[in-house]
Amino acid sequence: MKLDWPVQPEPPHNRNEQMSSEVTGRPICVLVVEDDTILRLHAIDIVEEAGFTAIEAGNADEAIAILEKRSDITLLFTDVNMPGSMDGLKLAHAVHNRWPPIKIVVVSGHLQLEQDALPSHSRFFGKPFEARTMVTELRNMIEK
Repeated sequence: MKLDWPVQPEPPHNRNEQMSSEVTGRPICVLVVEDDTILRLHAIDIVEEAGFTAIEAGNADEAIAILEKRSDITLLFTDVNMPGSMDGLKLAHAVHNRWPPIKIVVVSGHLQLEQDALPSHSRFFGKPFEARTMVTELRNMIEK
């Protein structure tokens, strides 16, 4: 008599299990820049759901200060409309020019940006976006 056990699907990604760089073994850090606290916390949840460590900033000036002090930021996740000396699109270009290896995700609920408005090798997502889709996209961008 042959028993066929049901095949168990692969368990979902453990939100507490952080992805790390194969080179350094350190957690992968994503800088989340969003002036709205509720939206920033939601973005942080998405970043952590993807298995990354989230570092937060409320505007572009805070983000630049963080980047000047840290060398472990792998990806910038920024909203476009923010107060301060520059908006998220200008921040994305500044980060790309000054720290070219950092991957960039730009999001907006008010604008629809074309790819040619973004720095090369960056992605744009309109709000609202599905958390599951964003988790997948963040993982894909980091793995490239």
